[in-house]
Amino acid sequence: MTSTLMLAPLRGITEASFRDIFARFFPGFDRAVAPFISTFQGCRIKPAKFKDLLPENNMRLPVVPQILSKNADHFIATARLLAELGYTGVNWNLGCPYPMVANKMRGSGLLPFPDKIDAFLDKALQHQPLAISVKTRLGRRDPEEIFALLPVFNRFPLSEVIIHPRTGIQMYEGTVALDIFARCVELCRHPVVYNGDITSHAVYQRLAERFPTVKSWMIGRGALADPFLPARIKRMKLPADPLRTVAAFHEELLACYQAMLSGPSPVLGRMKGLWFYLSGSFADGAKILKKIQKMKKLEPYREFTGEIFAHGIWQPDQQGENP
Repeated sequence: MTSTLMLAPLRGITEASFRDIFARFFPGFDRAVAPFISTFQGCRIKPAKFKDLLPENNMRLPVVPQILSKNADHFIATARLLAELGYTGVNWNLGCPYPMVANKMRGSGLLPFPDKIDAFLDKALQHQPLAISVKTRLGRRDPEEIFALLPVFNRFPLSEVIIHPRTGIQMYEGTVALDIFARCVELCRHPVVYNGDITSHAVYQRLAERFPTVKSWMIGRGALADPFLPARIKRMKLPADPLRTVAAFHEELLACYQAMLSGPSPVLGRMKGLWFYLSGSFADGAKILKKIQKMKKLEPYREFTGEIFAHGIWQPDQQGENP
């Protein structure tokens, strides 16, 4: 069976305009999980928060909405609004590692409290119309926390459980805990999606061989560094001149941000977010990133990136470190 590939949510980058343009240039992803909608301010959600999820803005790549919440009533209210837009499923974010989120007992900050997660799911699944999946980490501070959570997840009819095998406090540092993930696959009665450090086809292949029952894979940072990674994994034909395709994607994305954002600062901010990852696939990537991060005007940025695409050496990771 062909693996399902999912684009991970990266806040400030993988929003609707990015997803649409990315899918136009780079095939391979089957669906995406959107950056989260937060409900911490109450049940009422500003309409602007739903713009990213409007069906007309997601015609090219199917998207699953994601909600960040510790309040079941707020989650239910938001899920009902998403159902009105035509969605049939929603993802609950239990994985966000950032302290500003976790310290408020949201995202990975909820993981040390299986009783609260149990109560949340019990209420949410009774009173809202959408199927629920969960995106989680192994724990907030202790990777063994997941073993108190899996019996809770198993009690409920979740559509899938996406596991990033790190703790919240690890952020994206250190190695992924594959031995613990293996135990999770054995103990979880729901379909399990692997998420974390898929940086090359070789890394994916090693993971797929180790976890043959896992059929869905979430990729974020690896696909931003090498946008052809999903196609490599699915053994699709790549263009003869990959860098030319990357350059065309970059130009379209830049034009989109210029049309949609006000002033050079937010436009450059978005592009710098992309180059934080994309620079890793160029020779001298660290120097490229350092120079781009210092830029404050669009014209020097356009001139410099034009030089990169004209003369840069494109060398994405083909082997990858052991995850």
